[in-house]
Amino acid sequence: MIKLLAKWFIKDDLSADERRGAYGTLCGIVGIVLNVLLFAIKLFAGWISRSIAVTADAFNNLSDAGSSAVTLVGFKLAGKKPDADHPYGHGRMEYVAGLAVSGVILLMAFELIKDSVGKILDPMDTVLSVQTGCILLASIAVKCYMALYNFRIGKQIDSAAVRATAKDSLGDCVATAVVLISMLVSHFTSWQIDGWCGVAVGLFVGYAGLSSAKETLDLLLGRPVACEYVNCVERLVLEFDKRIVGVHDLLVHDYGPGQQIISLHAEVPANGDILALHDMIDNLERMLEAELGCRVTVHMDPVVTDDPLVDRLKLQTVEVVHAFDPIVTMHDFRVVVGPTHTNLIFDLVVPYEYRLTETEIKEEIGHRLTETLGEDVFAVIHIDRSMVKE
Repeated sequence: MIKLLAKWFIKDDLSADERRGAYGTLCGIVGIVLNVLLFAIKLFAGWISRSIAVTADAFNNLSDAGSSAVTLVGFKLAGKKPDADHPYGHGRMEYVAGLAVSGVILLMAFELIKDSVGKILDPMDTVLSVQTGCILLASIAVKCYMALYNFRIGKQIDSAAVRATAKDSLGDCVATAVVLISMLVSHFTSWQIDGWCGVAVGLFVGYAGLSSAKETLDLLLGRPVACEYVNCVERLVLEFDKRIVGVHDLLVHDYGPGQQIISLHAEVPANGDILALHDMIDNLERMLEAELGCRVTVHMDPVVTDDPLVDRLKLQTVEVVHAFDPIVTMHDFRVVVGPTHTNLIFDLVVPYEYRLTETEIKEEIGHRLTETLGEDVFAVIHIDRSMVKE
């Protein structure tokens, strides 16, 4: 159904951002319609079966309709163009919508657990009829379908809000299945487990809400860059022009889907034509913007590439750093030769949760360099923290 609706309502001539917004809007509208329909028929099933779990599941679907409405509004707001008050756009409104959906899921989990505890303390016989069983089975099928298309579209357009809706739909499948099982058990045995199953469903729904909240909070607070993305950017930069000999200090600022800003340092020969190199960097920025769909700023970092002394000291320093720990990397290497000693000035990139402190790292590598290169060699080290997630 969702593919057919997409063919009808999403035009082929839309831009990537417009298509993304259109898919988000479509998911929101379909979610509202299906969840309201499920709420109505489950409320009827809960009334005729006298089951607190079925009734609670019905109101859970009503909250899902609200979540779909929030997702719909979030996509509409996220699609607004940048303005004077928000020059980086409104893309993060989609993340806020995802967080709001997670909040609704958690609220419903709490209410479901509270009502279920009341049913445990004051149990009531449930009535399983053919109509109720068919309604619950149909609900499971619909929710499975909603989970599948939301997961697929959420992955296709890389939307945390749609993925949160997908997790909620998957949780509803499990919740309704548990409700149906509890009614079957109560019907064929003397066990009144309706309330206990309601608690189990509430806990499952709560877990889904927490995991969705964590994902959207990570996006709002800022996540590390994926290693695959870093490798892709580095490959594009290094293959662009042979005069670029290194890449480091890659930063990605995420202001919402389609609103990423990238900055990086590109190492170029210090003895090159500054105007020609600047023109090359400008062309590199335009290429990256076209390839990655984001804003790019490249800092031109001159490095000495034709000095035998610098080349030898750099190679030896890289070997010392690698022997210290292969996970630690080096960049911005410079040599300052004085009358009494030589300074090796460079940056080291280490993970945030590293086993040694910055002072310990500097002292250990400085000691190893002195042992390797002589007492007149001193290391001047600056520690950077890695922004990359393996």
